[in-house]
Amino acid sequence: MKIYLVGGAVRDRLLDRPPGDRDWVVVGATQPEMEALGYKAVGKDFPVFLHPDSGEEYALARTERKSGRGYRGFVVDADPSVTLEEDLLRRDFTINAIACDEASGELVDPYGGVRDIEQRVLRHVGPAFVEDPLRVLRAARFMARFAPLGFTVAPETMQLMRQVADSGELDALVPERVWQELRRVLGSAQPSAFLRTLHDAGALGAVLPELDALYGVPQRAEYHPEVDTGVHQEMVSDIAAQLAPGDDLAGFAALTHDLGKALTPQAEWPRHVMHEQRGLEPLRALCDRLKVPLDHRQLAEAVCRDHLNVHRIDELRDGTVLELLGRCDGFRRPERIARIAVCCEADARGRLGFEDRPYPQGETLKRLHQAALSVQARDLDLAHLKGPAVGEALAQARIRAIAAAR
Repeated sequence: MKIYLVGGAVRDRLLDRPPGDRDWVVVGATQPEMEALGYKAVGKDFPVFLHPDSGEEYALARTERKSGRGYRGFVVDADPSVTLEEDLLRRDFTINAIACDEASGELVDPYGGVRDIEQRVLRHVGPAFVEDPLRVLRAARFMARFAPLGFTVAPETMQLMRQVADSGELDALVPERVWQELRRVLGSAQPSAFLRTLHDAGALGAVLPELDALYGVPQRAEYHPEVDTGVHQEMVSDIAAQLAPGDDLAGFAALTHDLGKALTPQAEWPRHVMHEQRGLEPLRALCDRLKVPLDHRQLAEAVCRDHLNVHRIDELRDGTVLELLGRCDGFRRPERIARIAVCCEADARGRLGFEDRPYPQGETLKRLHQAALSVQARDLDLAHLKGPAVGEALAQARIRAIAAAR
């Protein structure tokens, strides 16, 4: 029996990145032998064990053979005769197919992962890459994470990704798994690389057709020098990631704020009147399909519906501002308003040449929200009022507070 550290822990060490979870592969062992040493079996589809002290995952070296459609259609062989090189061969990218003998510090790198880390290339390990459609999503997610470090997708890997997209295998992906990958992207440093990678591979239409439809849709050049709505969306997502690092709630709302522009009749291009209202239907369809959590969905709907109102908040009447805050559930969920401000700032700055422009509307929204929030029914003399009059008195008091905070 021999044990190696594998995968992301080795990769991130070579990239001088903070270490994450550590995964181990065990060569030359059986399940009974592992259990006799105190390891707890937890794997359903293949032999994975938890270390009796550290709780870290240890998996038996294995091979996989395609047996059906989708990313679950594999037959696993974890026989003790499986070698480390055979186990590494089944992995997705060379940068994840490096093992380390922790006792000696020796790296085992049969497929050139160290070289690709040095050259900043995301490259598939072998031709079996096309057998798992999930790897197309993983490639795009890794680009969202590593593009800021200078990584690009190897041309031959991009070709295989296009092959998977053309095969229709992406249709077999379980919606919950797509959401899981997308949610991780939204907390990454450069979400635009995810969109661009899938778009270039011809895969975005199968995974997120509502977003794929934005590419090629023109906007007014005086307001959007980048013109293409898909490019605008890439820029917005990256600005949102800068403003709220790791916040997938804000990231999702920023990602879906302009879906309505894909529904603008071509005769109306490059203007997009009512795109906020038009965007709600495709947003809800996307959320239904991927089973997006309710808090993500509600924030995204608020941003989709009201981002233009926030842009012109200085022009809104005080009562209209109060209505906006109420629609966005800003009194029951006050934390939502700051996220809406982030998304609207990302929208305003996610334009060519506007990236560093100030966005005072965001601070105005938060200031007026705090002013309205400071007025509570318990602080008012409402004893002489009944029914709707109570709510009206509270609303008027909040409107006065908004006016005073201008």
